[in-house]
Amino acid sequence: MKKKLEIKGVEFCYTVEGEGVPVVLMHGWGCNHTTVASIENMLLPNLKVYNVDFPGFGESTEPETIWGIEDYTQLIEEFIKAEKIEKPILIGHSFGGRVGILYASRNEVRKMILVDAAGVKPKRSLKYYYKVYTYKAVKKALPIIFGKTKGNKMLDEYRGKVGSSDYNSATQKMRTIMSRVVNEDLKWCMPKIKCPTLMIWGEKDTATPLSDAKTMEKLIPGSGLVAFEGVGHYSFLENPIQFRAVLMSFLEKEMKAEK
Repeated sequence: MKKKLEIKGVEFCYTVEGEGVPVVLMHGWGCNHTTVASIENMLLPNLKVYNVDFPGFGESTEPETIWGIEDYTQLIEEFIKAEKIEKPILIGHSFGGRVGILYASRNEVRKMILVDAAGVKPKRSLKYYYKVYTYKAVKKALPIIFGKTKGNKMLDEYRGKVGSSDYNSATQKMRTIMSRVVNEDLKWCMPKIKCPTLMIWGEKDTATPLSDAKTMEKLIPGSGLVAFEGVGHYSFLENPIQFRAVLMSFLEKEMKAEK
């Protein structure tokens, strides 16, 4: 069932299916609730799954201002209060993991599963900084040399060559938000997480490398890590059989709980 709420100035959309212990399922950047639908199907009908569209994705509207992780987490906090959800299980893929980490550091959570999650600020190479500062120089120079209209057109063409697919496919506002959130480091709040936490990762993940998961495992008390060989950033899609087995084992008690 599709539902909508007005929260923090956005129209927040999500689906609710199943019965039992509540699960809040959170997708990655550039995706929407359909991307993690296979995880939802693994959990139904034994659990009650709230599958969200983050603001700026799917059917949810864009934020009115430039949001950071704090804003997205506050939205999830208000959503959980509005739905009267108690002690949810959190499952976050990539960007959804960021929100899960901050939420779980200051709220009561039954269990958390981080799937190829973001949250550790990436180490930047000299090549990265060269590309960033070259882009900033080009952005400033083109409108001056060629005029605003032609300069901005040339800048869009240049961005299409050097930017990531997530960045290039986003609106200008969501690009700015993306630039902000990817540079937020959440290592500071990981030791505050008290719920049982499982990391599921692809060993060949280049977006959020396995080293990030090992850092999280050290910082989150009592957490565990399962890594799949030959699998990348979408471990739940690339190795669904093993993913399901690990997920079901971790949530066995909740799956058998009385509805």
